[in-house]
Amino acid sequence: MEETLATLRRSKRGRPPKPREEDHADFVEEADAAGLAPPHSKRKRAASAAGAASLEDQPLIDIIKHNGRLISHAVKKLVEDYESNKNSVMFQILAMLFEACGAKHEIYPDYLRESDVDDIVLSLVDLARKGLVEDNYSTKQKDLKHFKENLVTFWDSLVLECQNGPLFDDTLFQKVKDYVVALSCTPPRVYRQVASLVGLQLVTSFISVAKTLSGQRETTQRQLNAEKKKQSDGPLIESLNNRLALTHENITYLEDLMRKIFNGLFMHRYRDVDPEIRMSCIKSLGIWVVSYPSLFLQDIYLKYLGWTLNDKNAGVRRTSILALQSLYEVEANIPSLGLFTERFYTRMIQLADDIDVSVAVSAIGLIKQLLRHQLLSDDDLGPLYDLLIDEPPMIRRAIGELVYDHLIAQNIKTSQPGARDGENEPSEVHIGRMLQILREFSDDPILSSYVIDDIWDDMKAMRDWRCMISVLLDENPGIELTDMDGTNLVRMLHASAKKAVGERIIPAMDNRKLYYNKGQKETLENSKREITSALLTRYPHLLRKYMSDKAKISPLVDMMVLLKLEMYSFKRQEKHFKAAIDLITDAFFKHGEKDALRSCIKAITFCCTDCQADLKDYAENKLKNLEDELVLKVKTAIKEVEAGDDEYSLLVNLKRLYELQLSKPVKNESLFDDMYRILSHLREMDNEVKSFLLLNMYLQVAWCLHAIDGENPSETSIDELFSKQSSLFDQLYYYLVVLPTYQKEGRSTTVLSCRVCIITAEMWCLFKKSKYSSTRLESLGYLPQVDMVQKFWKLCEQQLNISDETEDEDANEEYIEDANRDAVNIAATKLVLADTVPKDYLGPEIVSHYASHGASTTEIIKHLITSLKKNADFDKGALFFEALKRAYERYMTHVNDGENQTLTGKSYSECQDLASRLAGSYVGAARTKNKSEILKIIQDGVSFAFADLPNQLSFLEAALLPFVSKLPSADIPDILADVEKRTQDADMNGDQSAWHPYFTFVEHLREKHAKNEVLHEEEEKPVKRRGRPRKVRDVPDVPKVPDVRGKKLFNDDGHNSSDEESISASDHHGHGEDEDSEDDANQPLINTIRSSAAKLRSLKVSQQGTSSRKGAPGPSGSNS
Repeated sequence: MEETLATLRRSKRGRPPKPREEDHADFVEEADAAGLAPPHSKRKRAASAAGAASLEDQPLIDIIKHNGRLISHAVKKLVEDYESNKNSVMFQILAMLFEACGAKHEIYPDYLRESDVDDIVLSLVDLARKGLVEDNYSTKQKDLKHFKENLVTFWDSLVLECQNGPLFDDTLFQKVKDYVVALSCTPPRVYRQVASLVGLQLVTSFISVAKTLSGQRETTQRQLNAEKKKQSDGPLIESLNNRLALTHENITYLEDLMRKIFNGLFMHRYRDVDPEIRMSCIKSLGIWVVSYPSLFLQDIYLKYLGWTLNDKNAGVRRTSILALQSLYEVEANIPSLGLFTERFYTRMIQLADDIDVSVAVSAIGLIKQLLRHQLLSDDDLGPLYDLLIDEPPMIRRAIGELVYDHLIAQNIKTSQPGARDGENEPSEVHIGRMLQILREFSDDPILSSYVIDDIWDDMKAMRDWRCMISVLLDENPGIELTDMDGTNLVRMLHASAKKAVGERIIPAMDNRKLYYNKGQKETLENSKREITSALLTRYPHLLRKYMSDKAKISPLVDMMVLLKLEMYSFKRQEKHFKAAIDLITDAFFKHGEKDALRSCIKAITFCCTDCQADLKDYAENKLKNLEDELVLKVKTAIKEVEAGDDEYSLLVNLKRLYELQLSKPVKNESLFDDMYRILSHLREMDNEVKSFLLLNMYLQVAWCLHAIDGENPSETSIDELFSKQSSLFDQLYYYLVVLPTYQKEGRSTTVLSCRVCIITAEMWCLFKKSKYSSTRLESLGYLPQVDMVQKFWKLCEQQLNISDETEDEDANEEYIEDANRDAVNIAATKLVLADTVPKDYLGPEIVSHYASHGASTTEIIKHLITSLKKNADFDKGALFFEALKRAYERYMTHVNDGENQTLTGKSYSECQDLASRLAGSYVGAARTKNKSEILKIIQDGVSFAFADLPNQLSFLEAALLPFVSKLPSADIPDILADVEKRTQDADMNGDQSAWHPYFTFVEHLREKHAKNEVLHEEEEKPVKRRGRPRKVRDVPDVPKVPDVRGKKLFNDDGHNSSDEESISASDHHGHGEDEDSEDDANQPLINTIRSSAAKLRSLKVSQQGTSSRKGAPGPSGSNS
């Protein structure tokens, strides 16, 4: 009754379907059976019976296509009729099979009975060649959406209905088997699809019957054994023996059918060209092995699951893995899987790093099962742990589950009673094991965060706040913390608390903001209350204990912003709050590292805004006192340095002042003058001290501008700001002149140069002249002179030329994200985009480095070009030509200076790469649309090359050839004529090497014109895939499978499914490759744990990258 009602339920919104007679008939019959039929329903039942009788007259194929509910009724009638008319029933079943394949045949019963299987199938193949086939299998028609499901149901019902008779008559299903195997080996794909579906389902249904018979055999055997104990002979024993022999004979018969279908169908179709057929084969094999291990749990069958782990289709690989998962899930199967596991475990581990994320996740789940059964050693898992810091979150989460299950909870399944479940162990045990894992990542907190994030969802101990706090305070004698363990536990406490309140602890791939529903928000609030409750009275103890430890103090102080501060008032624990604020203030003056200083300022500022009443006043007073004390320390340190003392105290206090000014203005009338004075008088100070003096002076100027009332500014404030602006420009311009010729090398000089470039650019943007014109602040507008812009770029260019090796060596330096090559490039690019300085000079200079300094520089300049294109008055052709000239002039400078050939060759190669990249922007429709631009670049380039004969002729070959390839051949004659005309009066008998580029250029033009073809698109570089890279796989050797064919099918006319559309045994190797193997994928964010320092630093930048101007007014502009 429930099933009938469920099937009548509307599946979609909108107008309900028109009721069908069979629906009503079925409903009435079942209602009557349940005793629910009303008294006046006899007439309706009679009508429904007549309707059912009329439906029975439908062909089988129509029932399967459209009336799936009548399948059981149709099957019963077929079995009943089989006893009296075998040939008719067999014809109906086989005709339905042919029609299910889509063949529009005209085969009659007599012809079917008298003809050979091969002849019938060949005639069906001929129909397919003539196009007389309809695809019921893959059709999108709504009325056939249940076709495959109904077809499977029919064959399953037929086998089960025949198990007490026709199944074992050695006629019906032998004939069906022959046709199914033969059709599965034909070229038409739809034949193979349907035949494979039917054949695989037959084996599954045979297994169901065989299992029933096996149960009967066991019961009979037990009865026989019991009877033999009572008497040695008799009619009952004879009856039981006969029944046992018959049951065994039927099981053997079914197993023989299964083997024949396996050999004739599966062994070919598991490597079919159609991945869906391959998937269905492997899925079915997995079901067979699990449901009937007495036959299929053997290496001769299991090997196919191992071979398809190398399939080229991700869906097939995943299906094979899922089949193996179900196999390893059964404890009784494990002893029989030893040899198979030994043969294929390496491939299973490799699949954990598959290019397809779903395959990798499934493979990790399979490996987890192998570990639980102790079928893998820990030595095999080394590569897997690298995936804890892989890019796709699904991979990391799956590996996190594996690590937790295997290393932390240490769950083990064995057939012995000693199997263990670590879920119920105390938190201290799990925390201790987690700390052992984190020891491998202690050198980098970013890696630790990845590992914690991966395991957090599974490990409840990471949310046992009181346990972690007691361990940190040495209150738990079960764990003795080393200094390294203490640092890792503090990081784990902070990261886990952030996760618990809904914050990210690692950079997001999409940068989307996290949104939570009402229930999730309540959960996060409860977590915040639990964390606050656990830390309420213990927080000051933690701060006090680890006050002097620079590695631990920053994450501990960061805990303040995760607390629910009003609970201090509700619980009457104000004294503990005040003690925590006092300790954080003490930590600010005790440490000089960026992370600790930034954390302290962030925590105190948070308390000033998030607290209420007295606690807020206390925090604000504490921040004011901190500011006053810091200003006093800075001024005192300046005087000490002027008196000849050490600069360390000044440097540390300048860092503290910088971090404070990032979040709030520091008001002191004389502080700016003191910094300017010492910067002017003591030129030999350490470069790092100079950098922080300039940074603090810039922030003072920025905050001063921010404080001015733009509508009604006072003259005093304008004069004060103008004075500070002039003073800072004086210092910056001094270093713009001095630093390019500065002899002292090292990281401090590089940092100072970067700071000067960046601050100069920010000041020019902040006081951009056009921004203040016609306002009351017009006197503050500033426009730099061209010579100063040139000095600025000269210093920037020096920073761009710093080698990658030097950048990597400095990757651990503090503030590296604010003072590196990319930061300088961005600052210069900003000037062009903001139109702060003339584009004619700085734009081409920047673009000329497009292909010279690695991927990050290329991306920045690419963004510049893209942004400039949006301006209507942008002349892209002029920009590109000038950029080419600048790059070529750098090359000529090397040539004229007589520098080593390596440097000269590199410069020439960079010029060629630049031309290729710039020409590459003219693709597709843009090439036709911007043909005039390309022509102008070539014409101007030719003029430039002939301006100084023959010295600049190499410009033709280095810079113009890529642009020539973008022109249609119709434009080539004019260019060729112009070039040849320019050489009419030239003496070409001199240095032939100087004229070689000219001859090469002319030859290229003539070849292009001679071809007289419309140019094909220059091949674009393959689009690099985001995310995980393709890994090199060791593909196991796959034995060649013998070519077994159903009977003598196609031997006569040479056709074979393997020739047409199947995958040969040698293609097993190909299955291990991805189909789009032509592209080289990007490396992931972090590829391995220990060999990716540079990328880890870039990750650290993205996570910690607070701009040096954060908190200050947004810089954008320039004074005359």
